[in-house]
Amino acid sequence: MGRPAATPTSNGAGAPAGFDDLDRRLAHALQLDGRAPFSRIAAVLGVSDQTVARRYTRHRTTGALKVLGLADARALGEIEWLVRVQCAPEAAAGVAEAMARRSDTSWVSLMSGGTEIAAVCRAASSEHSDALLLQRLPRTPSVVGITAHCLLHEFYGGPQGLISKSGALTDEQIARLSPPPPDPDPAAAPVALGDADRRLFDALARDGRTPLAELAAVTGWSPTTVRRRLAELRTAGVLYYDVDYDLRQFGHGVMVALWLSVAPAELAATGEALAAHPEVAFACATTGPNNLFASVLCRDVGALYTYLTTRVAALPGVRTMESAPRIRHIKGAGPLVAASPAAPGRRR
Repeated sequence: MGRPAATPTSNGAGAPAGFDDLDRRLAHALQLDGRAPFSRIAAVLGVSDQTVARRYTRHRTTGALKVLGLADARALGEIEWLVRVQCAPEAAAGVAEAMARRSDTSWVSLMSGGTEIAAVCRAASSEHSDALLLQRLPRTPSVVGITAHCLLHEFYGGPQGLISKSGALTDEQIARLSPPPPDPDPAAAPVALGDADRRLFDALARDGRTPLAELAAVTGWSPTTVRRRLAELRTAGVLYYDVDYDLRQFGHGVMVALWLSVAPAELAATGEALAAHPEVAFACATTGPNNLFASVLCRDVGALYTYLTTRVAALPGVRTMESAPRIRHIKGAGPLVAASPAAPGRRR
């Protein structure tokens, strides 16, 4: 699931023009720490502060690259569902857009031949899931089927973006740029967010690098309180940063949702092996007959075929496989925004 990549420009040799080496290293640095000062990134990358700021501003302005601050559903005690909606072809786009306008949906995409919608839906708890699935999802004559699969375990995703597999940075650079890992209390109850916290997350979902002064204005807190709260939420594992980028800038032209049916005894090992593949941007265990889901990114359909017949074919315990290409992305992890020619691709 993810946004369609922007139409690439040509470099004159018939190949798409992508990010250069510095752009890729900058993207990797921001994936590690989305709010890292440009001065620290510049020092690690061996360039000037102005160069880093200029590169990011240009890509942020064109929609090729931006940082998002997002909330982890599990840390909030929320339940996530992978939902598949089958529609009549003429109605699918309208139903997908209606789903995308909901605040409890993300990663809304049109799949396959334009008759299936894939989305992630959040429920505040298992007690609210029935209302979500039975009352809120579309129920019109144009919707011919809905299946929902509870996300049980995430093997890869969240702060672990596909950029982390790019090799753009050295191990030494990664160590210098990586913040301390979250340190949640395993015995603590799920974190409860107040109204100001929710306004904070709304702002960060639009721009993860929103200045402290602006975050103070939307929350009603002082900049010092905002800084402290950001640190608290991150330590608790509630807040993480992700990079939204044009997929083709990293050479990805095809995104496919992959559903695997795996023997229960092999599910953990297969999920971990799948998560290590450089083609896999997101992987999780789910309920249902297809109990392992992944978002896969490849250069083209030829590379996808090679991937499916080699790496996936070698996974242990796989009984069946279903793949569905994404043809249009409607909504990502942040709030719904108007589409633009430069709308960046997304990995999930």
